Amino acid sequence: MTTALGPLAGIRIVEIDAIGPVPLAAMLLADMGAEIVRVARPPSAGAGDWEDVGGDILHRSRTVTYLDLKQESDRAQLLDLIASADGLIEGYRPGVMERLGVGPDICLARNPRLVFGRMTGWGQSGPLAMRAGHDINYLSITGALHAMGDKGAPPPVPLNLVGDYGGGAMFLIFGLLSALLSAQKTGQGQVVDACITDGVASLMSLFYAWQPKGLWTDAPASNLLDGAAPYYRCYACADGRHVAVGCLEPKFFAQMVDGLGLADRNYDQNDRAKWPAMQADFAAVFATRTRDAWADHFAATDACITPVLSMAEAPDHPHNQARNSFLHRGGMAQPAPAPRLDRTMGAITEPGSADIADLIRRWS
Repeated sequence: MTTALGPLAGIRIVEIDAIGPVPLAAMLLADMGAEIVRVARPPSAGAGDWEDVGGDILHRSRTVTYLDLKQESDRAQLLDLIASADGLIEGYRPGVMERLGVGPDICLARNPRLVFGRMTGWGQSGPLAMRAGHDINYLSITGALHAMGDKGAPPPVPLNLVGDYGGGAMFLIFGLLSALLSAQKTGQGQVVDACITDGVASLMSLFYAWQPKGLWTDAPASNLLDGAAPYYRCYACADGRHVAVGCLEPKFFAQMVDGLGLADRNYDQNDRAKWPAMQADFAAVFATRTRDAWADHFAATDACITPVLSMAEAPDHPHNQARNSFLHRGGMAQPAPAPRLDRTMGAITEPGSADIADLIRRWS
């Protein structure tokens, strides 16, 4: 089912079916050539539509097999598969895998070099560990959610890119691969406690470093990168669509101001007292042309002005097309594997299924 290409070719991972960060992590690992078996509940055991949302992309390049882990015979088969695996990833609440009889102690006893990757929102310990939560809740206790949005307004509801995928899937992958490298050297596996709140806190490192130095104010829309700066935000255009402006450096700022026909204003870019007036000037000018007209106007400059594209538009952008950033499969656009490797790049395949007994024989 998986390609033999890719830098992770030969790595075998068991994925216990889940939603959120786990399927994205498995997809990215499979994109790089890891052989992954997704262990899902049989449809008759209560798997609903939610488990398959996004599966035509998120489940690509790997094989699914169906097991009811409440049945002793199915647990035994899972352990037989784990005996030949390099890693396992799961996204249950703490203690669920233990109650099913396939917790880390049992799995590592069967395969001492196994890396057991655990993905949760709150972590395996702490007072919230057993509580329910979702991306917005995890962001809320890290300082990240508070830093987003406008003054005097509730924080916005962000896409789950920061929590589930940034603080979750990426840190699960990082921990898993780090532990796999260790296991290759030592022959000893270990448990990876990947926690979204930990990951998002780590992603906030720059801002926690800036705050005590007076470089970051602990309030939304007050800082360089949170929308307060008139040269780092989005503006509405004549057609109701938007451009993104990101000219942080003075030389890029100068090109933007010149392109707007405002060079005679002699703005002091870093005079925060003048930011509101500057923003009003920029907004008035951007409102005079359409989004695409402004994108064309600045296309040959380093003014750092780009169109805000919809998901329907993004695959057709010339840069994305030139890099083949999106693939068209099954009647839909889907992101191509990333990052690019120049020698051992993987390739994606359609999801498939296999009988657990056949998989055990092949992996043994």
